[in-house]
Amino acid sequence: MKKILSFLLLITVFISCETSDNLPQEESNFVPQKSQSFYLDLAYHHAPVHYQDVDRTGSHGLGGKADYITKYDFDGDLNAKNNWNNIDNSSRKGNAVGYYSVVETTTHYFITYAFFHPRDWTDIWFLYRIDEHENDLEGVLTIVKKDNSTYGKALGIVTVFHSDFYSYKAPNSGLTDGSEDIDGTLTLQNDHGINRFKTSAEAKGHGIKAHSKQKPGGSDYVVYYPSKSTSEYPSDIYDRNVKYRLINIFENGGMWDQRFNTSLFSNAKSFQKSYGNGSANAPWNWDDKNDGGNQGLLAGGIAYYPAHLVDEYFNGLGNFSKNYTYNPYLGIE
Repeated sequence: MKKILSFLLLITVFISCETSDNLPQEESNFVPQKSQSFYLDLAYHHAPVHYQDVDRTGSHGLGGKADYITKYDFDGDLNAKNNWNNIDNSSRKGNAVGYYSVVETTTHYFITYAFFHPRDWTDIWFLYRIDEHENDLEGVLTIVKKDNSTYGKALGIVTVFHSDFYSYKAPNSGLTDGSEDIDGTLTLQNDHGINRFKTSAEAKGHGIKAHSKQKPGGSDYVVYYPSKSTSEYPSDIYDRNVKYRLINIFENGGMWDQRFNTSLFSNAKSFQKSYGNGSANAPWNWDDKNDGGNQGLLAGGIAYYPAHLVDEYFNGLGNFSKNYTYNPYLGIE
């Protein structure tokens, strides 16, 4: 009996060793599921200091507040067809937020940040309702390489500037041009011990680029800093320290849950608007008009397949996996 038990024990050990030694490399790098609190901390750690240019002279007399970032439901409802008018109501001023999501592979994190404005506008009177439209959502994809630190090392970003994407590398990141040319090098700003990337959004249209490539055009601009809990409204158009609260795109009842709400986003041709031509594109509908058409570069690929897009846009990524271990856009959780 003892010999039989010893034999079975040896077989068990042998099978166990064979299983662990012969696992494919990708599977042996399995990443345990992380908590949502960790992903919030991760998103906060890498969130940008965001410069928002403000034009105080236009947007039909709003004095610059049409350029402030806010929630898509700042007015208390999920009907985006009244946002153009409701921003003019002083009792409904919306505090600053930035929406985020995290996608993870075995080697990297990909963090999306999205900033909303109720108006995309112009101060050229004969282009009213032609170039203007209700609701606007532009954003940033941040690429983070896992290392021995808690939150990894941010390597660069891809920004959304209407129907174009722009790519930027961090100093000393090692990134080089891929299928797309890198558009510049990011500058950093220290925020309570965290060196954050600096991003910048234009007034009126709110397209985003690196601050090093698109600085505000005068003294009227607002500087936003990320927060996990605090949401503030600028004291004026020169406020240089406004907190934007990070909101998970996948929170219950949040942006992702509203993806089929045709009164909110332009995901469907049935979207109706009360003002102008066009409406807000959510991250799963962001698209560069001329960067190709494979899996990561189709409309929405920046959200659904960020590793594929980054692999096309950059070289010099080092050990790089496209095996998603957490991707709520694809239902991998």
